[in-house]
Amino acid sequence: MTFDGLVNNMADEFVHLEHDGKLLLVDEQGKGPQLPIKGRTTVEDTIRLPTVSEVSQLEIDWSEKRRSVLQLGDSTTTVIKGHPNIEWPKHWAWKDDVISDSSVDPIARESVYRSLHRLVAKLVVINEENKVLMAKVKRGHFVDSWTLPGGYLDHDEHPRKGAVREALEELGIELTISENADSIISQNIFTQEGISFISLTYRVDVLGSKLEFKLKDDEISDVDWFSREQALGQAVSWFDTTAISQLLK
Repeated sequence: MTFDGLVNNMADEFVHLEHDGKLLLVDEQGKGPQLPIKGRTTVEDTIRLPTVSEVSQLEIDWSEKRRSVLQLGDSTTTVIKGHPNIEWPKHWAWKDDVISDSSVDPIARESVYRSLHRLVAKLVVINEENKVLMAKVKRGHFVDSWTLPGGYLDHDEHPRKGAVREALEELGIELTISENADSIISQNIFTQEGISFISLTYRVDVLGSKLEFKLKDDEISDVDWFSREQALGQAVSWFDTTAISQLLK
């Protein structure tokens, strides 16, 4: 059976059961658990996420956590994210092994990919007038809007280093974040695709008159200082409003 046939002929709901890095996979007949083979490049016997009825047939007690809607080509599939109420299933698949096996159904691979957090580091830069620095962005999620400086973390990067790097790249300013700086960690899911974002935001106090900006032409169009109330009125990101509310008193 081809992947197209699997997507078109099966139910449009599947269950993503995960327990501490272990994922339940079944074969085309719903029998499991099945294990992926890392690096397999041929499509052999397809292994996939189970349906609700197949989980019931395997006599697994589980609880639903949330639902995501995945769009693959012309097919729309609902994936129910759940937690199995069982001891750690050491005989299930490691979720990290799913990505590199071509015999794993794309819905399962997409679901694993979307279960990984997206990490962002940001800054609440405060000057001597207790105003917060914001930048108007040209690209990304909030075009032509005012946001806090920051961006996605590199894979091997500590959040403090990532926030400092983003400030230098975007605004041309060199900042230092102390290890005991006030900070906030916030998490949210904003779309039906179920992607989880985590923002690590630090407060940095500076002498604003000493900063010399060199804006990244293709990313930032302007910078300015705002009072707490003005910043909350301008911010369009939930992460920004949360950080400004808690780090700027």
